[in-house]
Amino acid sequence: MREVTERDIRASFVNCTKGEAKRLAVPKDLAALPWEDLDFLGWRDPGAPERAYLVTESGDGFVGVALRLASPHAGHVRRSMCSLCLTMHTGDGVSLMTARRAGKSGQQGNSVGAYICTDLACSLYLRGKKEIGLGGRLHESLTLEEQIERTAGNLAGFLDKVVA
Repeated sequence: MREVTERDIRASFVNCTKGEAKRLAVPKDLAALPWEDLDFLGWRDPGAPERAYLVTESGDGFVGVALRLASPHAGHVRRSMCSLCLTMHTGDGVSLMTARRAGKSGQQGNSVGAYICTDLACSLYLRGKKEIGLGGRLHESLTLEEQIERTAGNLAGFLDKVVA
């Protein structure tokens, strides 16, 4: 992913108002991020743990979506798989994240959801830059480039549902 600025981030959101985009918490360490290893930028809001954000390249610009995390099931140990990168996690490593649809549909309260790595670090899990423990990444015959392409396709499918 090419480097994105705070201004780019705030202008990219398709499923929230300009005022909401202006108020959301943007990562403070943008310059220090490993841009060459990121397929998309994802982060959690430190002031509101149930909120997350995702920004990705689209054409010549960026597309951003505001997400909400579903309530975790406390004390429930389970294994779940991220629908974007197909990484397995235990416990709260994967969360149901919902995004209000863009436009009139979203104004009527319609949303879409996907099970995504809770820390939104899919790109780093794919590349082995972030470890999650035994059994987290299943052995695949696909090359890293093919896995990245599949993840990008899964993300594009989710974003298509948000903007449809």
